[in-house]
Amino acid sequence: MSNNPTMPWPWNTNPSLLAQYQTSPHKMAAVPSGLRPEIKDNADGSIRVEYSPVAGGRHEVQMCYEGSAVEGSPFSCLVDKVDGGYVTAFGGGLDGGMSGQMTTFTITAKAGTLKDVSIAIEGPTKTDFKRKDNSDRCDVSFMPMTPGLYNIVIKYKGKEIKGSPFQSKVSGEGRKRSQLSLANSSDYSLDVLEPDIVDLAGHLKTPSGATEPIILKKLADGHLGLASFTPHQKGEYRVQVYRNEKHIKGSPFSINVGDGEIAHASKVKVSGPTTEALANQSNVLKIDTSTAGYGGLSMVIEGPHRSEIDCVASENRQYEIHYSPHEPGIYILNIRFADEHVIGSPFLLNVVGDPSGRIRETITKQMVQAEPVKKGDHCEFLLKIPGTNPFDMEASVTDGDGCTELCEIMDEDDYHYRMNFTPQMTGTHILSIKHKGMHISGSPFIYSVGQLSSGGSHKVQVGGPGVERGEVTVSNDFNIYTREAGAGELCVSLEGPCNANIKLEERPHGFLGISYFVKKPGMYGIHVKFNDEHIPSSPFMVNIAPDSGATRKVTVHALKDRGLSVDKPATFTVSFNGATGSIHSCVRTPSGAHEDCFLQEMDTGLYAVRFIPKENGVHYVDVKLNDHHIPDSPFALMVGSTAADPAMLHAHGEGLETGKCGTKNKFVVRTVGSGSGFLAVYIDGPSKAALSCKEVDEGYEFSYSPFAPGKYLINIKYSNIAIAGSPYAAVITASGGSGSGRKPLQVNEQTSMVVETMEKKHGGKSVKRMRGDASKVQARGAGLKKIRTNQVQTFSIDTKEAGSAMLFVAMCDPKGIPEPELTVKKNGPTQFTVSYKCHEIGEHTLMVKWGDEDIPGSPFILST
Repeated sequence: MSNNPTMPWPWNTNPSLLAQYQTSPHKMAAVPSGLRPEIKDNADGSIRVEYSPVAGGRHEVQMCYEGSAVEGSPFSCLVDKVDGGYVTAFGGGLDGGMSGQMTTFTITAKAGTLKDVSIAIEGPTKTDFKRKDNSDRCDVSFMPMTPGLYNIVIKYKGKEIKGSPFQSKVSGEGRKRSQLSLANSSDYSLDVLEPDIVDLAGHLKTPSGATEPIILKKLADGHLGLASFTPHQKGEYRVQVYRNEKHIKGSPFSINVGDGEIAHASKVKVSGPTTEALANQSNVLKIDTSTAGYGGLSMVIEGPHRSEIDCVASENRQYEIHYSPHEPGIYILNIRFADEHVIGSPFLLNVVGDPSGRIRETITKQMVQAEPVKKGDHCEFLLKIPGTNPFDMEASVTDGDGCTELCEIMDEDDYHYRMNFTPQMTGTHILSIKHKGMHISGSPFIYSVGQLSSGGSHKVQVGGPGVERGEVTVSNDFNIYTREAGAGELCVSLEGPCNANIKLEERPHGFLGISYFVKKPGMYGIHVKFNDEHIPSSPFMVNIAPDSGATRKVTVHALKDRGLSVDKPATFTVSFNGATGSIHSCVRTPSGAHEDCFLQEMDTGLYAVRFIPKENGVHYVDVKLNDHHIPDSPFALMVGSTAADPAMLHAHGEGLETGKCGTKNKFVVRTVGSGSGFLAVYIDGPSKAALSCKEVDEGYEFSYSPFAPGKYLINIKYSNIAIAGSPYAAVITASGGSGSGRKPLQVNEQTSMVVETMEKKHGGKSVKRMRGDASKVQARGAGLKKIRTNQVQTFSIDTKEAGSAMLFVAMCDPKGIPEPELTVKKNGPTQFTVSYKCHEIGEHTLMVKWGDEDIPGSPFILST
């Protein structure tokens, strides 16, 4: 008989649609030669695929549209041979579903024989189902009300068909999803040195001739590489990489993909607890992808409560994953490789053990739409900023033209500050609030004059010490700003080891104050939702310390928070003053890295703390005694002569609001007048995106091409501080081409890029930057060893492996006067000869730089 399922299709079909029939290698023998599905166009936006199986077992139909897999492909079904015909069963309901939601599957059989097919569903609770017979097709729907394992028994004339009973793993209603995505399992090195990925763009040409956007990244070894490289076809792939529309060195790159490189989720090896786990304890999974080809690895745990997931070890594409569910219950563990489930996934996970005893307290507040203000109106902010000195506070507002004016600050009781300003134009304004020259937590804020923005949960801003650290029996405070989010219900929950006393302080103009008191130390989660959606970064995990009586004794001395320089040590001392315990210190850099500081005991209860900054911008130094912050920790330190001020940045462009799959969606980040620092862009959504950047006169233009439609959050940070208005919500729709054919992923994927910006001034033009690796420059020759007066001496320089940069050679005599008789001759693309003649006797200094850095050995000290 023929199996003739009708597949709904979202686009008009054409001959570019390809269906390929195959059987699973784990279920049956190879496919007979010449067997191929027949595709029929129904002329109504749908297609019909017909194939005639000749053997029982699991069958798959892989469907491609213009070279990319369609959503849901490969389509899988089980075929059983009965009385000269076949019975098949397929559909998502045979694998799993969600409690409280309708789940379906389909059975097909020879016309007139469906009356001999019986169905039974057994599970944690009695479940009714509905079946609808139509000729050779039976559609079954059921709604499981309890999470757990359901057995679906399908019989033909009293005998179970092949594959029955089917195990359907149902997760709970209102489940919490915790996820981990590991991208380095799909990284591919192009073996070319490109230290700077600004102005790089490219695409990938598959063996079938299709063109796809690519994600370029700088690998850990400094080489340029492809991220999320997941080949699905054997053959030669061509990678074309451009800078300023010109091929870089080595482009186009050729990648030959064989069976060993194609992603095979079935070859991923998983060991560890996949059926039963312990609550509130570390459960260790070992995942080996070394023989599975190139593909991204993701892990998602769905269940009644959150779970902590972390990758502890990674070596040779083998991973050690630790996960810890918060509470006992039934969870669903999904492990996917290259967007396909590994063997056995999804796993039904029975989590046992004692409950955590965590208690949640919640308060809600209905926020009304803020009244719009006009230019010339009086505007007012009211904030509570504990631990500050009113003499060190400053506030300023910047309008859309970049004009900045100081605000009036009024000091009120209990660390409350009232800021007043009068806008002189309509549009978006940026409010900066600083303490000792550093932005307070949550600053800068966005303030719309005139028409308000569209709003949404991503427009809610939270800041304050209460979402970073806390202490028992004292008030822990933070601020919530909802003016730009519009009308909706704000919900604040505190979950932890004990009951929390939460107080809400209502303030005008969209600001709220939250204070909470707890009696037990431990880890607490602060959940902030707006219209039942988590705001960005929620939940905030806060470590509440016990009574810090001893910690309050600790003091810091000789801490310099200005005038620090890159690559020069910053030191200060910590005095215990009679306190006891162990001390720990780390620094958070502008690019988001965490590095431990060097500690040395100078005397009893006296320690020296030292670290060497590698970046310009604001660094935050944590100093803890017995894992508890000492007073005023973390300390903000300014490194570099020019501060990178995120309040001076502005992002604009259609790509921040809308876009299409498979096309370049653009936006510009304006950095004029903001100094130099690290600019980071993070794009979170249903899929990764090909992200590229190029330098323009006013800043940097970013282009991204998502692979799946949906909502994407674009977070822009400068020196690790979110700029005003960030994150932005972009709605991406499907379009023609390879991007629209991708099936949406079940995990939230992140694409990121970090750019070290150059200082730009108003009216200035962008300058092409050329960077290389000075450590790879080779210099050799007699002229580097000893000087012979009044004789011409030479040495050679080879920059073959050092990338692109400018070569600087200079020499001074013992009096510090430049030597006039020095020449540099280019002998080849990367070969140079340096000649010089010295007349003075004494010590000479020879300096050779590649870009801004000295080559190995430079400066050379040469004597006559």
